[in-house]
Amino acid sequence: MSQEFTSDYVVVGAGSAGAVVAARLSEDPSVHVTLLEAGPRDKSMKISVPAAFSKLFRTELDWDYHTEPQPELGGRRIYWPRGRMLGGCSSMNAMMWVKGLQADYEEWGVAAGPEWGWDAVKQAYLALEDVENPTGLDGTGGPMRVEQQRSPRPYTESFLEAAAQAGYPRGRANGPNPEAYVETMVTQRRGARWSTASAYLKPAARRANLKVVTDALVSRVAFDGDRATGVEAVVDGEKTTITARREVILSGGAINTPQVLMLSGIGPAAHLREHGIDVVRDSAEVGENLADHLVAGIGWEVEQGSLATAEAPRHLVNYLLRRRGMLTSNVGEAYGFLRSRPGLKAADIEMIFAPVGFFDEGLVPFAGEAVVAGPILVDPASRGRVTLASTDPADKAIIDPRYLTDPEGKDRAALVEGVRVALDIASQPALKPILGRMLRPDLPDGATAEEVATALLERHTHTLYHPTGTCRMGTDEASVVDPQLRVRGVENLRVADASVMPRIVRGHTNAPAILIGERAAEIIAKA
Repeated sequence: MSQEFTSDYVVVGAGSAGAVVAARLSEDPSVHVTLLEAGPRDKSMKISVPAAFSKLFRTELDWDYHTEPQPELGGRRIYWPRGRMLGGCSSMNAMMWVKGLQADYEEWGVAAGPEWGWDAVKQAYLALEDVENPTGLDGTGGPMRVEQQRSPRPYTESFLEAAAQAGYPRGRANGPNPEAYVETMVTQRRGARWSTASAYLKPAARRANLKVVTDALVSRVAFDGDRATGVEAVVDGEKTTITARREVILSGGAINTPQVLMLSGIGPAAHLREHGIDVVRDSAEVGENLADHLVAGIGWEVEQGSLATAEAPRHLVNYLLRRRGMLTSNVGEAYGFLRSRPGLKAADIEMIFAPVGFFDEGLVPFAGEAVVAGPILVDPASRGRVTLASTDPADKAIIDPRYLTDPEGKDRAALVEGVRVALDIASQPALKPILGRMLRPDLPDGATAEEVATALLERHTHTLYHPTGTCRMGTDEASVVDPQLRVRGVENLRVADASVMPRIVRGHTNAPAILIGERAAEIIAKA
């Protein structure tokens, strides 16, 4: 059995960017938009309960990726969860609204033109944000609700006080001092997760010109010569062809989008021929330039007051009745930025704090009371790649981030310095009396920052879930997409997701992915 239907625009992937693109394009009643999502709808209660996000890992709502073994991380394969449902990763992330630094977007502007530079991006964020801020300095009523945390743990305030005692200034999240230590602003609405499915798709659902198709695995983009004509997919087990009268927009993210491009004949020619794929466009950088954030969290035992008891009945009742309490926590309740060495243009380390024993990415429940603090490498020099395992679209792509492989060793040195700073903050009066023994890594008292960092890297470091760059945009001919997000060398095909970022942001990627979705819809509507 097979089926066919036609639409003006076909959007592949209903995640942080794709949901935005489809919803915005469908605001024009004269066009028909089809949005294809490989996963199911976002009906699980675990999606809406903020503190439950890790319970979505390794379920049907997760792509459940693993990297190739990483020699610099003890030969470990690193687990990469990615959202596989309406809202994508915005339905499964830690809801941290950390947009990145001005320096990031200045570099975007150099790579892809002023329309992607800081001045333009700043205005675009103001239009899409609805920010709760007691100072009244932010927010214009956009679709993305960004709130202060409702019930942060007391340990979070202790961490921020300790950071100030160590010489790191406090400030306002996404405020004028980019290196301030702050309480995290979160994408929540009255204490519940606010994903792009919530903000964009649900309001658009009543539109007759928007068709949302779940359980739809796209196998390839169809071409007539070098013109994209639609996509081929398996929908509920049936082969399906969706013809696009105008354009196809790929929004599958930094792993799935390059995979679909390569399956469609766009990518490094030699790699495509290895798999017997006819080359539509030899594009050497498809799947290259993979960048990700690596986190090295240190865990300490505490007596009580962490999120360890969040699942107790009284906390569930508090959440259901008042949208307050432990279950509203995003886990990563505070953060701050720092420069690991003099002379850097901007911070390369983000220090994160979680008032819970979030060990092994929450996959192995930790029964005791603990807190975690540690550095995230937000400006990595190392780059990896995504390649095909086979021509079967159901086979997971090969992911090799090549963590800490930069020739000069800057990435490792930055993390070691970040560990030193974390230990320094932990030694301050606001934290030292309440921290017990070090649990992760399990080292004796007096271990040096180098020893702690080495143990963390070999045993415990993991992704902070921010892969980017595998279909980078730019003004140069080698870039995969141009500044209008058009795939070079073909017609009627664009990419709109985190894969187009010319450089990874020194922050968290959900906000810029949403921004890319907004800008893509605007560009396409004007085309």
